[in-house]
Amino acid sequence: MKKNPIEAVLGIGVLVFAFLFLFLAAGHVNVRPVDGYKLETSFTKIGGLEMGADVRINGIKVGSVTKIDLDPETYMALVELTIKDNIRLPKDTKASVVDSGIMGDKYIRLEPGKDSKKLQPYGYLTNTSPYKSLEDNVREFIFLSTKDDAK
Repeated sequence: MKKNPIEAVLGIGVLVFAFLFLFLAAGHVNVRPVDGYKLETSFTKIGGLEMGADVRINGIKVGSVTKIDLDPETYMALVELTIKDNIRLPKDTKASVVDSGIMGDKYIRLEPGKDSKKLQPYGYLTNTSPYKSLEDNVREFIFLSTKDDAK
């Protein structure tokens, strides 16, 4: 079988561009765990949240999920978060598990409250909202729309 030098050059070019793309993409992805203090919380449903998932405030990464476990007594999902040291959260901060898009990964969204007291390292976030799947949202929407029709 005869080898064509043009095909070899094109193949090498494709490989070079593929490696260049991967190198540039890896430099822009922020997947390193966050250094900081730990907080704990629990949810009734986490919907596929994984260790290493982001913790965000207003879309900005301020931490990551470092541990997920099951409470053997209450069967709640226990989640440990690591939050950047320079972010001090009020005690009434709300934590919820949300999607980053229709097919995207899950992350923890924090909504800081107004309390003047701050959560201490190894503190516990009590104000949580469980993960709501697309099915849950549709079911709730249908229930609310049929409830109005019944009146």
